[in-house]
Amino acid sequence: MLRYSYAWRRPSWADSDCVTLCKQSHSPGPMCIIFFKFDPRPTSKNAYRLILAANRDEFYHRPSKKADFWGRNNEILSGLDMEEGKEGGTWLGISTRGKLAALTNYLQPHQDPAARGRGELVAHFLTTDMDSFSYLEKVSTEGHLYNGFNLLAADLSTEKGDVICYYGNQGEPKPIVLAPGTYGLSNALLETPWKKLCFGKRLFLEAVEQSQDLPKDVLIAQLLDVLNNEEAQLPDPAIEDQGREHVRPMLSKYAAVCVRCPGYGTRTNTIILVDADGHVTFTERSMLDKDPSRWETNTHEFRLQS
Repeated sequence: MLRYSYAWRRPSWADSDCVTLCKQSHSPGPMCIIFFKFDPRPTSKNAYRLILAANRDEFYHRPSKKADFWGRNNEILSGLDMEEGKEGGTWLGISTRGKLAALTNYLQPHQDPAARGRGELVAHFLTTDMDSFSYLEKVSTEGHLYNGFNLLAADLSTEKGDVICYYGNQGEPKPIVLAPGTYGLSNALLETPWKKLCFGKRLFLEAVEQSQDLPKDVLIAQLLDVLNNEEAQLPDPAIEDQGREHVRPMLSKYAAVCVRCPGYGTRTNTIILVDADGHVTFTERSMLDKDPSRWETNTHEFRLQS
């Protein structure tokens, strides 16, 4: 397995217009966004079976660990939530066995503080022997125990072909198996056409369409540019209707692919590439010391065992 990293610093900034985002009592919950394209049987040797680009938006003070393999377990790779009472949960992870899962929260005006931590849904899948659809079927019977969420679960197999499934506890009662294609997922149900999702998906597709002709590091850089686009896509009645009065004070920031505010915003960018031979490149760009001007990028590479 290969692992390498580098640090980057950009000029400092300030934006007093979105200080409201720092006040957790007014926040409708963490926001995240995921774009992905998958083709289990690419015809070209240069094509990728999976290209995934994701942002984790969170309060800067919430403790977490950067993506790495779990202690002595050199099988599972993910970041980890270290919030008291929710330690060990995660928002995105992959294993050398080909299990992959990713989570976004569903935008709700009110959160139940007694609900179970949603990050355990990803962690449990990465450690289970259940296939992705069976696991999401099980989750669907327990969805009421959590605040709103969307969950992607995948079984990536060079021999059998890749399968990606989706379940959202605010949508249909059963999970679905996704057809090969390109998808966007934010804080509504899969492919809900929020303007920022449509805008980001268009940028994502522009990069993906060139993927076979680009060096891998150039493709990753282009995908990171997509994830760090701060252009607010307004007006957007759909996001206002879903978040109601709780989202309106910070709508100008929530309506961008990259959320950038004092105390809250995009803390982590993740790019996952899986090529036709099952070679995985996992790149994470993460904020350092709660400082949006300081970032570190780490890349892990390995081959799927399945």
